[in-house]
Amino acid sequence: MAKDKSGFFNDVYEVVKLIPPGRVTSYGAIAAYLGSKGSARMVGWAMNASHGNKDVPAHRVVNRNGMLTGKSHFDQKNPMEERLLEEGIEVKDEKILRFKEVFWDPSKELEL
Repeated sequence: MAKDKSGFFNDVYEVVKLIPPGRVTSYGAIAAYLGSKGSARMVGWAMNASHGNKDVPAHRVVNRNGMLTGKSHFDQKNPMEERLLEEGIEVKDEKILRFKEVFWDPSKELEL
């Protein structure tokens, strides 16, 4: 039986809370870890819905190429790029530099 959307969103948030500062992951990596490989877009919806919840570091979730695709959902006072820079992640032209080095794969880092 499939989980409802709010259950899936909560699972996404629990994974995102585990991403260490100075590391990032992708929507697809979270979806794959949760056993929903084709649900990267739904992870993106969860990230969009998480803004306002300071416990969920949504700025650490980017697309599979390291692009800051969720940047428009952050307030202008503390945008996504600024938060990443504060954690030592370099960004140029809305893309994370050395993406492979800072990538955090929940399927490898966490045990199911």
